[in-house]
Amino acid sequence: PAVQAAGKSSSSHLVQLSEAELREQFVRGDGPGGQATNKTSNCVVLKHVPSGIVVKCHQTRSVEKNRKIAREILQEKVDLFYKGEESDVFKEKKASEKKKQEKKRRAKENLERKKHFKEMLQSDRK
Repeated sequence: PAVQAAGKSSSSHLVQLSEAELREQFVRGDGPGGQATNKTSNCVVLKHVPSGIVVKCHQTRSVEKNRKIAREILQEKVDLFYKGEESDVFKEKKASEKKKQEKKRRAKENLERKKHFKEMLQSDRK
């Protein structure tokens, strides 16, 4: 999924969904798993009617867990749809990207330092 349930964001700040706005279907899952996935309809397809956003969740074998996860993902997507850059989901994603870039930058600097140190050791030996 494009926006995975982060688990960090509290759902109280997100747009609340009413059950009347949702259409839920249970379909057969796809992918690896053989008979466990091919013969059971435990994949949840959840649609938010006003926005047209559709979420498909088949992360576990349990229908109840898939329903819960699908609702969390849909709630984050709907929040992002309506609030845009003001959404907590968007801000959390940006902060995560920034943290990842900073970690990459530090790793690159550390690699450069190690390379420079190695070169200094080699020049001292000669």
